[in-house]
Amino acid sequence: MNNQHNLNLHPSPKTGGWLAAALATALAVPAAHGQASAVDWKTNAISPVTNPIYFEDPRIDSEVRPIYFDHELPNTFHYSGGTLPLGGQIQVVAAQVRLALTDKLALIATKDGYIASQPDHTLPHTYGWGNITAGLKYALIDDQADQFILTPGFTLEVPTGTRGVFQSRGKGLWNLFTSAAKGYGDLHLTGNLGFLVPDDFSKQTAEAHYSVQLDYYTCQYFIPFVAANAYTVLSNSERNALGVPLNTELYDLSDLGSTAAFGQTQVVLGLGFRSRLLKNLDFGFAYEYGATDPQGIFKDRFTTDLIIRF
Repeated sequence: MNNQHNLNLHPSPKTGGWLAAALATALAVPAAHGQASAVDWKTNAISPVTNPIYFEDPRIDSEVRPIYFDHELPNTFHYSGGTLPLGGQIQVVAAQVRLALTDKLALIATKDGYIASQPDHTLPHTYGWGNITAGLKYALIDDQADQFILTPGFTLEVPTGTRGVFQSRGKGLWNLFTSAAKGYGDLHLTGNLGFLVPDDFSKQTAEAHYSVQLDYYTCQYFIPFVAANAYTVLSNSERNALGVPLNTELYDLSDLGSTAAFGQTQVVLGLGFRSRLLKNLDFGFAYEYGATDPQGIFKDRFTTDLIIRF
């Protein structure tokens, strides 16, 4: 009789296995959710492709970035007081290097490479090396919860290049900049504001440059973007670099030291995409065109690059 009323307080192996599996499943669901929400939003953001020398990524990474661009010159070049036939193109092959010294601080080398200047008219074909530019950037704000990063930095362009391709025009050129990015899920907004300050104002001009990019992560193989870059000349130099009073600059290609360019603004619009070929390998493509009239030296440009992170 007593045996009939005894309760079995020890579950059978079958029942215990079922309860253990249910408990493990219940615990795994929030754990997986926590891992998904902990993924860094910057993982799916992309580096700018356009304006590669001055549009600096605010993220701190270690990478090597080979770059090629084909820059088309306008058929007619407008200078202060007249016009000249021009046309042709300038081609650049270069490689940038960025080295994360800490989670917030990176050494950046943003300009070097080989330049082939091949105008159709007025100027001769010339070939040579670009100036070398290096500096530092520091992630002042890196807010994972608000998906926001703010990174000021600086570079110094040293006049080590070939004068025939419009390099080595002054004593040095500082770029003081701030880059930022904001995430909205798979949508990312990246911007940059900077000022070019020459060591010798008699030979080079001061300029402001500003850039913005909007990209959307559709999948790892196709991340489209639109971009806009602009440059405003803030001073005149004291010499005519090409023998005529220039009212434009070469912007990311070179600071010529124009004598009649103060107040001039060049706007360039672009679009393209990045493809994440591997976890640490990105391919980028962009097309840009000069949106202001006159176009200065910017008719249009095709840019391709690879980013190899380590």
